[in-house]
Amino acid sequence: MELTIYTKYINSPLGELEISATEQYLTSILFVEAKKKPSPRKVETDFMPAIIEEYVSQITEYFAGTRKDFDLKIQHFGTDFQKHVWEKLETIPYGKTISYLELSRRIGNEKAIRAVGTTNGNNKFNIIVPCHRVIGSDGSLVGYAGDLWRKKWLLAHEAKVLGNYQMSMF
Repeated sequence: MELTIYTKYINSPLGELEISATEQYLTSILFVEAKKKPSPRKVETDFMPAIIEEYVSQITEYFAGTRKDFDLKIQHFGTDFQKHVWEKLETIPYGKTISYLELSRRIGNEKAIRAVGTTNGNNKFNIIVPCHRVIGSDGSLVGYAGDLWRKKWLLAHEAKVLGNYQMSMF
């Protein structure tokens, strides 16, 4: 049985977002205009499952600074290793960062740092699975499929919402 995937496009402070979902869960949230990994435009569907409308509501709250955590059903498609990395990403608190090395340690394999970085870059749920919160060991902004300027914006936005205007890494 093939699942029907519904798609909606919304404008955000970071450019157009493509939201895809079945009737039960989100399947991806991508930056349409990302230079590194653009999302090819799909046909927007007329019918919108409730989960897409709920995401639009929650992302609007996130950008307004009134939401720090997302409460949405998502469906990761990938290997067990990838799913494990993505699950660990979801545990990084709002406004906090960790290094790729620390993420590797959290999955129990410090030597898997390159695979962790690749998996982080293949995250299909921009913003809600916070791959933007992973930085270089030296505190530098490295690797973001949505382009580094968006990563910087997201981290600065979260810091501002938390009242931390002094961000040493930028």
